[in-house]
Amino acid sequence: MTASTRAVPRTGVWLIGARGSVATTVVAGCAAVAGGLQSPVGMVTLSPRFAGCGLPEPGSLVFGGHDVVSCPLPKRAEQLAAQGVLPYDLPAAVGSELVAADAEIRTGGPLAADPRSDDALISRFAADIDSFRTRNNLARCVVVNVASTEPAVREGDGRLPASSLYAAAALATGASYVNFTPSTGLHHPAFPGTYDVPVAGRDGKTGQTMLRSVLGPMFAQRALTVRSWSGTNLLGGGDGAALADPAAAAAKNAGKERVLADTLGMTPEGVVHIDDVPSMGDWKTAWDHVAFEGFLGTRMVLQTIWQGCDSALAAPLVLDLVRLVARAHEAGLAGPLPELAFYFKDPAPGAPSSLAEQYAALLDFAERLRAAGT
Repeated sequence: MTASTRAVPRTGVWLIGARGSVATTVVAGCAAVAGGLQSPVGMVTLSPRFAGCGLPEPGSLVFGGHDVVSCPLPKRAEQLAAQGVLPYDLPAAVGSELVAADAEIRTGGPLAADPRSDDALISRFAADIDSFRTRNNLARCVVVNVASTEPAVREGDGRLPASSLYAAAALATGASYVNFTPSTGLHHPAFPGTYDVPVAGRDGKTGQTMLRSVLGPMFAQRALTVRSWSGTNLLGGGDGAALADPAAAAAKNAGKERVLADTLGMTPEGVVHIDDVPSMGDWKTAWDHVAFEGFLGTRMVLQTIWQGCDSALAAPLVLDLVRLVARAHEAGLAGPLPELAFYFKDPAPGAPSSLAEQYAALLDFAERLRAAGT
């Protein structure tokens, strides 16, 4: 077999929350980009700065995952198209890819009154991932958590949360792991903090916090004193319902507050309110009100409005992370990747906080991957 005819290695993408809005948009969007049906808007890794880094092509990605719901991906894609999240004709155009991915989705958990122990659940999830990799002859696999936010772990809780069960299953199979949610995942005392595979996360930075990571450094660099920074989020869909739980909302807000503390060097007054508005579906509106002082104590205000579609903002970042983490795995890298802080509210320790610095670190990482060869 010549180099020109050699089969391209395929990379598995195992999505936790595989029938949710973000996962469905990831699968449909990847098929659309790979097939030339849509341009890769929002995919940073398909911009010229990342050419020649050896990242897996979108067409070489194979999808599967875990979920506790039964709505098939083709039907979920139709629902998202009806809401304007996906182009109206896309579900039909990528129908075969959606069917193929749906066939690779397995029942997750733990389900209500599930009698299995943590170890038994981890073994079951790991077996599903291993079977997926073997069945599809995959070179490697990246497990990505895109499920709804779970409440923070309570002190004294003897069971691992679902996100940590999935993370443990990923590590047990030698798969890389990305936590795109605020859920606990690897941030649990049960995990050692050192890993044989690349890991990244947590909590994808798609909207309000991305804006804060730009504006926070602006105030600090111009020596303007921020007195308070308050915000409100209105959102629907599965994430809106999940974040109606105060414990889940607190886990989400921790990342937003951390960005301000890191970029401003202090924590200003103010909180973020998250309101579930089911009629908004996958769309979100975020307001920020920033009170600050200028020269001679003059008081001023900055207000911002961010209106966006969570799934359309998140999906290209998930695909970026899959490509980068898979390539890092191929290059022999392991452990947390602070170079991917660009994508997260709560990145690895030691990562820069401002978006500009994070982007510079990401470009340096691309050069490192380019230099690693194959």
